[in-house]
Amino acid sequence: MRYVVALFGESEKGQFKKGYALRELPQLIDVLGSPPPESEGLFFAIQALLYKREVLYFRVMEEGFSRIDYFYGLKALREVHQLDAICLPGVGDSEIIAASQDLCLLHRSHLIATQKDLYDYLTLSEG
Repeated sequence: MRYVVALFGESEKGQFKKGYALRELPQLIDVLGSPPPESEGLFFAIQALLYKREVLYFRVMEEGFSRIDYFYGLKALREVHQLDAICLPGVGDSEIIAASQDLCLLHRSHLIATQKDLYDYLTLSEG
């Protein structure tokens, strides 16, 4: 069975505003390079690939803050036929999360967030 995970994160290589379909670890290293310090996107991509998931990776300028990059990728994901999960490490922005939730409903997929990001989202959206 085929599973597809969309991931957003920083990387040392690759273009912005482009989704990279990845199926193997060597492909990830060749296309995106090493992760910058403090970045979690490539870590999650490695985990997904090790669990035999296909990854659709969108490079963002800065995890959690490059809203244009996130909204571009989320818009592109509306055209994807299969999407089992969206992973947004570093994102606590309520508008980005709301847009991803709409997409999760459309595809009947899961939203993956870290504990820290969930906490940021819940505490920032209260005020």
